[in-house]
Amino acid sequence: MIDTPITTKQQDDLDPLLKTAIQAAEMGGEVCRSYFNREFALDHKAACNLVTAADIESEQVIIDALLKAFPDHAILAEETRQDSLQSPDLWIVDPLDGTNNFAHGIPHFSVSIAYWRQGRPECGVIYNPITGELYHAKRGQGAFLGERQLHVSQAAQLNEALVGCGFYYDRGKMMQATLQAIEACFFENVHGIRRFGTASLDLIQVASGRYGGFFEYQLAPWDFAAGRLFVEEAGGRITTCAGNELKLDQSTVLATNGQLHSQLAGIVQKFHP
Repeated sequence: MIDTPITTKQQDDLDPLLKTAIQAAEMGGEVCRSYFNREFALDHKAACNLVTAADIESEQVIIDALLKAFPDHAILAEETRQDSLQSPDLWIVDPLDGTNNFAHGIPHFSVSIAYWRQGRPECGVIYNPITGELYHAKRGQGAFLGERQLHVSQAAQLNEALVGCGFYYDRGKMMQATLQAIEACFFENVHGIRRFGTASLDLIQVASGRYGGFFEYQLAPWDFAAGRLFVEEAGGRITTCAGNELKLDQSTVLATNGQLHSQLAGIVQKFHP
């Protein structure tokens, strides 16, 4: 396990919002870890969209922690609670991002929590409870893994970069469009394509400088609400696949180191379903 704790000094420096988000993420992560690699029932929200008891229990633990600290705040959570997107103080929670990985025993999933004020992200936490990697970010103060600050890659051309992608649960035109965009990336001689199945951690890969870019043709707000802040605070750019502002709604997503944005946008726009 990679241990990346928040130091005592960092804890003292954190504002109450971020400190609460970290504590809630760790609590939700403990629930996920307790279920991992055990037998449990699987439900299907759609043909390939799974939900487990860990999703539900983790979400409830997180919601309880957030409301205990901030009882007047609204919450948008994937499974059980969806308050108004227009709420001035809004927490966006994915209690187990990467449920398909989790259900198949793959230790690549996360808890993702973001706090948005007046329609923009202010702080966020993304936590992999299996590796122990806990990422935290606050607007204007950078993005971090433990004490290490994150920075996007310096790749100036697609042939210098890895590119990540995601597939929505659609098995029709959207899947075909994604495959066409991947093919076009290969013709630009990207170093490779990666598809790990956890959007929040994919956005962390961009923020950490491992990917030059990432795209997906449909994501929900809880998939990118925290990740958007990490990309921006690490020096990257994140928009819709059409290059428009990424708002807190179901959306296409394109995240890059900034230098590759127009190049990758030219590909993903071309094949947008």
